[in-house]
Amino acid sequence: METQTLAQLFKTYFNANPEFIVRAPGRVNLIGEHTDYNDGFVLPMAIDRAVWIALSPRTDSQIRIRSLDLETDAAFDLHSLTKGEGWAEYPKGVAYELQKAGHVLKGFDAVMTGDVPSGAGLSSSAAVELATARAFATICNITWDAAQMAKLSQKAENEWVGVNCGIMDQMASAASKEGYALFLDCRTLEYQHAPLPKNISVVILDTSTRRGLVDSAYNERRSQCEEAARWFGVKALRDVSVEDFERKTKEESGLSEIATRRARHIVTENARVLEAVEVMKAGNVKRLGELFNASHISLRDDFEVTNEALNQIVECAQEQPGCYGARMTGAGFGGCAVALVQEEKAEEFTHAVSAAYRQRSGLDASVYVCKASEGASIIKE
Repeated sequence: METQTLAQLFKTYFNANPEFIVRAPGRVNLIGEHTDYNDGFVLPMAIDRAVWIALSPRTDSQIRIRSLDLETDAAFDLHSLTKGEGWAEYPKGVAYELQKAGHVLKGFDAVMTGDVPSGAGLSSSAAVELATARAFATICNITWDAAQMAKLSQKAENEWVGVNCGIMDQMASAASKEGYALFLDCRTLEYQHAPLPKNISVVILDTSTRRGLVDSAYNERRSQCEEAARWFGVKALRDVSVEDFERKTKEESGLSEIATRRARHIVTENARVLEAVEVMKAGNVKRLGELFNASHISLRDDFEVTNEALNQIVECAQEQPGCYGARMTGAGFGGCAVALVQEEKAEEFTHAVSAAYRQRSGLDASVYVCKASEGASIIKE
């Protein structure tokens, strides 16, 4: 969205120019799947699709937001927040958590728009939360602390909206840096920026299948991982090395076959993330692609969270010239895959995968060629 267009639309609704424009990006996870709730490592990157908010502060405690995409308005008072339904719960939850953390907020008028595809597992909700947090920080003189803002936004989603997400989405939207992926330790929230290899496109492949009843499957995986951690005698599977895993599962019995496979995925996936960071620093894109491929096999066979469409689209991607590697990304059971592709072949890759996938599955894929973008930021002051 052009900032001039957004400013113009603000003017149409509020009859004045906006004082600020802020944005926060969606994200794709490059590698490190289902490791977050096991205190492990993840490697997301912010994508060049975002949520933008144009706003002007008010002198009272009223928040008025126009969603340009949904063509609806929301209004609430910061001093009497009550839970409701719909998209406005995300900004409301963020306002609630910021105030609970002791920040003094003031009202604003705003228009909001975004181009993060919703429901594709690219964290459109985290983008809304962090854009809202950025808006409040800007007009209320709150020092921007990415980890703190990510935590409050996650809390808003967990406790106000009622969606049980990990911290990765919010951290990626809050703390990413243009041209880099975000290497995050989900236990300590320490992070570093890992450089993306040059001349590479990150391509997101949306299968057009959506996760059905995944809550039960997600909770089941979670408890299997906890069962395995208890058997290994550790706080979380993040504390088990590949060597420990191999040795103990060989020497001792007692862990169910299914929990063993779930644990194997988490233990090897954490190792893959750590290696991915090293190979990125070394610019070894061939090895990075191999790690993507290995991650997909592990998610398919050991963690069992792919579906037929995900397996098909990943195979279609891996067959194309110029593709270094591909894997499912996100919670699984539908949604998206991510591929690492030579930049000059990205367009050709996009057409070829779309055609091959349509032929194999009968479905149309949405394909997004992405660049690593900056985390939540102020565009216009």
